[in-house]
Amino acid sequence: MTTMYVDTWDPSYGASFEGDGGGDGPASPSTAQVETHHEVPDDEWSPIDAERGAQRPDVVLLVDGVRRNDALLWTREDDGTSYAGLAASYGAGVVRCDLANGVAELLPGARVGRGLFTASPSATDVRAGSVSYTVRRVSGTGEVSKLPAAVQAPLTELEIEISGAAREPDDLLVVDGPLRSRRQLPRTIGYVKTQQRQYLSAQLTGVVTALRPSQRTPLFKLGSIWGAWSWYLRLPGSSGAPWAGIVRLECSPDLTVEQAVDLADVSAVTVPRFASSAYKDPRAPQNLIPIAGLERRLRGMLGDARVLHRALTLSTALTRR
Repeated sequence: MTTMYVDTWDPSYGASFEGDGGGDGPASPSTAQVETHHEVPDDEWSPIDAERGAQRPDVVLLVDGVRRNDALLWTREDDGTSYAGLAASYGAGVVRCDLANGVAELLPGARVGRGLFTASPSATDVRAGSVSYTVRRVSGTGEVSKLPAAVQAPLTELEIEISGAAREPDDLLVVDGPLRSRRQLPRTIGYVKTQQRQYLSAQLTGVVTALRPSQRTPLFKLGSIWGAWSWYLRLPGSSGAPWAGIVRLECSPDLTVEQAVDLADVSAVTVPRFASSAYKDPRAPQNLIPIAGLERRLRGMLGDARVLHRALTLSTALTRR
């Protein structure tokens, strides 16, 4: 008889993993070189319990950013050509969680940026009421489908800037998403809540799906363009389906194996306590409670999308007169 599970992750957000419809996890194989023997040999891979003596940090900082496409614009150049432009808003902030006292707070310094992303050589900043969208040139022809990806770089820069200002001597910093250009930040792990690539062999993937809540896999090393030490962790509160509640974490590839193991152990005793509940969050348990609150606050700081769209429409109409 087939065993069925209902995932707590709301399907309106897609899926917590991009599979082939069979429920076996991510279907797209990664092209990255993967080394799986560093913590334990491949034939000794098994779930690792969190209770191995790892010390939970007193303070955890969680940083996240949000972005929103406010309007699609088109230019008309003097030579008759036209370029697409994307007016986008983005913001980033940090939540400080004092585990010793059970207190969480949004730190001052959350910031919003806005940009006009285009390949147009003649485009200038656009003023929409009291808001300004600064031109950010993109390379190539500026295809419409590629413009949203251009927002990620300035958003990451903003996250690095505000998280650097918030650091404390013995804290742990959790960034939402892969580390990428943030890998130089000390005591930092990247938190990947949706799984889009298959990194492990079928044999080692069986260790991932066998994880119980708060257990992690051994480390594996990714040889992608950015590189990272990585491991999988299962959060509490999932349905019990093979990939339900599974997240992938990263730390800097510049760390030694021992340092990476220490961070992995710390993550296993720290991250699960922030897991969300299905009755509160449609992306439970992967969308961590402090991150969900931070996202709501940041989206409010971006302003009303309808008002900004009308202001952009009026501003560009006035320039054509």
